Amino acid sequence: MPYPPPRLVFWETTAGCNLRCIHCRRITVAEQLTPHDLTAAEAFGLIDQLVRAGSPVLVLSGGEPLMRPDILTIARYASRAGLPVALATNGTMIDDTLAAAIRDSGIKRVSISFDGADAATHDWFRGLPGSFEAARHGFEALRAAGLPVQINATIARHNQAQLDAILRLAKDLGAVALHLFLLVPVGCGVEIADEQMISAADYEHVLNWLYDTEQAEPSLQLKATCAPHYFRVMRQRRAEENRQGIRRGLPASHARQVGGHPHGQMHAATKGCLAGTGVCFISHRGQVFPCGYLPVEAGNIRAQPFDDIWQNSPLFAELRDPGLLSGKCGVCQFKALCSGCRARAYGLTGDYLAEEPFCVYQPEARTT
Repeated sequence: MPYPPPRLVFWETTAGCNLRCIHCRRITVAEQLTPHDLTAAEAFGLIDQLVRAGSPVLVLSGGEPLMRPDILTIARYASRAGLPVALATNGTMIDDTLAAAIRDSGIKRVSISFDGADAATHDWFRGLPGSFEAARHGFEALRAAGLPVQINATIARHNQAQLDAILRLAKDLGAVALHLFLLVPVGCGVEIADEQMISAADYEHVLNWLYDTEQAEPSLQLKATCAPHYFRVMRQRRAEENRQGIRRGLPASHARQVGGHPHGQMHAATKGCLAGTGVCFISHRGQVFPCGYLPVEAGNIRAQPFDDIWQNSPLFAELRDPGLLSGKCGVCQFKALCSGCRARAYGLTGDYLAEEPFCVYQPEARTT
């Protein structure tokens, strides 16, 4: 029986970027397009393959995707082919004219990264003075063009005390969603891991903050990425509330988990770690990875059809079997719901099936 198609496919349209973010998954910085990027013809072929594979959401990312002069032509082709298309950008290149062109290309949602609630914090992390204000202007141009825009925020030591301020920024800008990315030590992130990785206890604090904020801000879509143990935290919090006789509505994450979120696929999440199970990442060279932070190759679309890779990769087969998880993840009662971050396990141990290294929970079933 075929495995269900992916919900989201992230395509690194180019390695070129105009910023020098200290956490970037790329080892080297490319300030221009590279000859290894998929050509427009290869991009169209990839889109056709994704349609045959089940028409997942296609997220155009990078690098900085807007550095590709043909990016909106590609977006238009994908949209007309029936793929829901989103754009992940740093926002610094967007003016009113480009915002209107992005809208007219058929892109359904744009995400812009804000890695701090103020210019000083964001600009330091992004490696370019003025990038915060440029991103803000880009955000406002997209909103004026009528596009829904979400904020992506990488949470690390430099901004972990700014959660409330980042939330205010999202609300002030009129964001439809706020997605928190918990730092994964991969690429350039390996070099800053000791300095910028927050502790397991701090992760728990962030996830509990997210649970409480979901209750207080039902109109704003909130999501934790690279933090699969949020689903465990949500279950634990609700169980404790039930024991205390507290009755609150289900957070939006529950609707995402069971597939009934009114905002549809752009916000979908069925369980914790989706690497190789609900999402995958395609590099600018055509390599297919479980996610953008787990650099273990499942195949390459330049040599093998995408659907064949998705259905038959031994790597993906392992990631889809929670019975293969080791350490405390292997005996945890939440392993099918959470699975731990496979990329973080790989980044710190070299084993993508090892236990999640930034989870404080000790499973009840653990005997050693």
